[in-house]
Amino acid sequence: MDFKLFRMKFNKIKLLLSLQIFFFFYNVKKQPARRVVLKFWKFSRGIGIDLGTANTILYVQGRGIVLNQPSVVAVQNSTGKVVAVGSEARSMLGRVPLNITVYRPLRDGVIADFERAEAMIQYFVKKVKQEVKSLFFSSPNIVVCVPHGATPVERRAIHDAALTSGARAVFLVEESMAAAIGANLPVMEPTGCMVVDIGGGTTEVAVISLGGVVCSVSVRCGGDRMDETIVDYFRKSHNLLVGENSAERLKCSLINEDSASQKLKITGREMTTGRPKEILASREEILESLLEPMSLIVETVQRSLEKTPPELAGDIVDRGIVLTGGGAMLARLCSQIEERTGVKTTIAESPLLCVAMGTGKYLERLHEFTQMAS
Repeated sequence: MDFKLFRMKFNKIKLLLSLQIFFFFYNVKKQPARRVVLKFWKFSRGIGIDLGTANTILYVQGRGIVLNQPSVVAVQNSTGKVVAVGSEARSMLGRVPLNITVYRPLRDGVIADFERAEAMIQYFVKKVKQEVKSLFFSSPNIVVCVPHGATPVERRAIHDAALTSGARAVFLVEESMAAAIGANLPVMEPTGCMVVDIGGGTTEVAVISLGGVVCSVSVRCGGDRMDETIVDYFRKSHNLLVGENSAERLKCSLINEDSASQKLKITGREMTTGRPKEILASREEILESLLEPMSLIVETVQRSLEKTPPELAGDIVDRGIVLTGGGAMLARLCSQIEERTGVKTTIAESPLLCVAMGTGKYLERLHEFTQMAS
């Protein structure tokens, strides 16, 4: 009985392979080679990667978001061996022994440490391959996001790191474009739309029309800068040294504006005595400490509007500004942008996942987007 079942499965696989080969060679005679290859790739499940400074998110065709992990790698100093990646490595920050170092291989949205970034991408892709059992998933198509201002060297580093993970081919898409696609903006239409993607390392403001970025302004201010601002505030105002993880948790607590007066417990080390200390601070106080990075983001949006061609500026006034990324959920930021620019501003649905969802939709329409870009 087991042999019969095995034979049935084997014959099914043979049939699928035969159909793939038949349609591939049938189309070779009728279409240009690039189009045939792109159509053939539709049979396989591609991977979209939002390679962020703070988090890396993977999207698989037909499955959606399958992985969301911190962009962190822990390495043993003596051997260079990777001992932990993602959430496990993130939990080690500030707690590791002397023989282990925790790295953030990305800075400002681009690779700052190629060796560790390569190891991290390989680990995440391998993990996804193990979870997604598919005959045509051994060498997937991979789409990776890059910042608009990334240099050719930085783009090449991202491309090569993704390629070594076992990709059949790697396509780079600008982060702001992926965010707009993921937010369901009409990027292929002859009208302008503005997206503000507030990531971990950078905030990128882009005006998009006809499948391309018309103008873009980027500033090195995002979630990480906000964490650093919170650490600086408590060090200067309360003489309290707060850890990186604690600062991030405090920032994440600022999503709900209704509870701004609520007191939060903050633990750290008293700087003069070196002893552990716990204080209470309101969300309002922490929000006020973030006025500087929030103002910088608002000013960046204003500068981008000033650079926008008049015809597209009218479209943006009609459609409004859309915020994506984790920083978009910060209380009062959306209302501040709307107040300062006079343009209706909204937060995209699932702003944290917009870029990753955009890579997935890019995969689904790979031929259309690559043809538009060429």
